Amino acid sequence: MTRLSFPEYLTAIRRESDRFREVLVDCDPAATVPSCPEWTAADLLWHLTTVQHWWGAIVTHRPQTGEELGYVEPDRPASYEELLASFDDTHARFVAAVETADPTEPAYSWSGDPVNHTVGFTYRRQAHEALVHRLDAELTAGKVTPFDTALAADGVDEALDWMYGNLPPWGSFDPLPHYVEFRLTDAGTSVWTQPGTFQGTAPDGTVYTDETDLHVVADPGRAADVVVSGPAADLNAWIWRRRDDAGIEVTGDATVWDLVRTVLDQPLD
Repeated sequence: MTRLSFPEYLTAIRRESDRFREVLVDCDPAATVPSCPEWTAADLLWHLTTVQHWWGAIVTHRPQTGEELGYVEPDRPASYEELLASFDDTHARFVAAVETADPTEPAYSWSGDPVNHTVGFTYRRQAHEALVHRLDAELTAGKVTPFDTALAADGVDEALDWMYGNLPPWGSFDPLPHYVEFRLTDAGTSVWTQPGTFQGTAPDGTVYTDETDLHVVADPGRAADVVVSGPAADLNAWIWRRRDDAGIEVTGDATVWDLVRTVLDQPLD
């Protein structure tokens, strides 16, 4: 599917971050985040602050990694007011760093695909990071508002491709002869995936053998074994485990769907 433009991702970063802050400013700092029950509203606020602080540093000091630049996470402020002020300052610095950087310039990313080792990775990843955590904030405050359809559709592809389907350089993927189509009914597009198995030895020595995995692929030009259909916003929030599957229809081979659910049942923060 066609990705959004980099200016559109930057607009989304600003818009979703602003909404995130707007919702949390009057929220009880101790309120539990329903979608991440181990977090309070204050924890959620600090989480996005540290994420944008990290990626701001990565873009500013490109192409160094966090280890190479000696990155140190800032100290967490004691009060909620100070947390809000820290978010404001961090967000402003982050946006300033990103908007002045060429998206094609080399920069660190954790993607296993070298083509994603650019500033552009940060543009897209942080647009969706802000979107998902905006939803977390709204769920906490009980003030949920709609997703932008185009951004939500792109988010389905991004989550399946980068968050679940990222292939590290030390691993390999063996596809099975099955295809699963995620059909975005309001966006007029689909994201195609293929289940298979992952294996490899991680740098820390952990060995993975025949782990169920799922990767985004081009339209195979044949009927899908499973079709998952629904509005883009619903599919995006569901894949991120931020809502249930109400309104999402699954048809096709139950055995293939069980493989996909094995992957999607893994949590995302």
